[in-house]
Amino acid sequence: MESNEKSTWVQGGLFIFIRIVLSTSQRMVYPFLAVFARGLGISVAQLSYALTSRGLIGFISPFLAPVSDKYGRKAGMLTGLGVFIVGNAIVVIKPSLVTFILATSLVVLGIDIYLPAIYSFVSDKVDYERRGRVLALIEMGWALSFMLGIPAAGLLIESYGWLAPFPALTLMGLLMFGITLKLVPDHDKPASSEQGNMWSGIVRVLRHPTALAMLGSGFFLAFANEVVSLYFGVWLENSFQLQVAALGAASAVIGFAELSGETLTAGLVDRIGKKTATIIGLVLNGIFALLLPWLGQTLPGAYIGLFLFYLTFEFTIVCSLPLATEIMPEARAALLGLDVMVFAFGRMLAAAIAPTLFDQGFLANCVAAFVLNILSLILLARVKLVQKPAQNILVEGS
Repeated sequence: MESNEKSTWVQGGLFIFIRIVLSTSQRMVYPFLAVFARGLGISVAQLSYALTSRGLIGFISPFLAPVSDKYGRKAGMLTGLGVFIVGNAIVVIKPSLVTFILATSLVVLGIDIYLPAIYSFVSDKVDYERRGRVLALIEMGWALSFMLGIPAAGLLIESYGWLAPFPALTLMGLLMFGITLKLVPDHDKPASSEQGNMWSGIVRVLRHPTALAMLGSGFFLAFANEVVSLYFGVWLENSFQLQVAALGAASAVIGFAELSGETLTAGLVDRIGKKTATIIGLVLNGIFALLLPWLGQTLPGAYIGLFLFYLTFEFTIVCSLPLATEIMPEARAALLGLDVMVFAFGRMLAAAIAPTLFDQGFLANCVAAFVLNILSLILLARVKLVQKPAQNILVEGS
């Protein structure tokens, strides 16, 4: 049992590390949107519109995510990491707007393949009653990317130019691929009920009313967050004339908020219930979205507002994750892959309308986020979970 426990901690540390690197690559676009636009010689609005194509990748990922149902969770992880490496390498080889969009799109595709594999790997091995805490610990890598990864990217950009993070991320991807190959077990295929046609699970999910309600709720939640996230860096730069390093520091504040949200989730979600916790998070996140422009009349107030907005969003999303993993255990990766797709679709639509909203003032983005949170809440109320008895735990006897 000591060997199993040691292996569990090593794997958990690996997953957190990989989550930091993947999330840094995905999220650095937001605080440095204006910097990348200047480097590419286009306007912020033009780059924002161009990034809508990144959301189209989400329509491909559900057809690749079930690879971990068919061939094992490790195969899904390695496939995702391979796509991530290629994505970052492309823009290093030939920097241009086309390769930048292609690179960021492939990075998202790699992440969209990797995450369902890792979530399914954990959900296969951890009973539902304790799963919220375990997934919240892994999700701390998302927050740590803003606390550690984004400031590091900001320093690289300030020292070596806008392209500098991409070769570093390529090398990190190669390192993660090698470590995953060595540390994650090969014999990790799910139960026989999850095998068969690789895409049959997608059909089952699309016929499941509760799964569809969960997917719809996730779509509006992602939409709401993105209309604020895409322009918070521009808002701070315009309002307070922040430089690149200062924008990186602001990102660290958001990372601390998200880490706080994940810590709160780890402590509460399994105690008060996944759905109840998600509802609380949605309500609070909508309220703080409305308060953000008012709090942002001063720089300290803006930091406080961003802290509260991202804390409640992260609490909401991480609380909803274990709920989603248990709706259809027999098609777990397929459902999680579709969840990734609807999140990407929500972000794509947000990227399309966020510039128009921002033309009316940042308040318009925040009001839109509030309304979208309400729509997410309405659909979440329709999610009814039929709990099944636990079959596996990550560490026996714990």
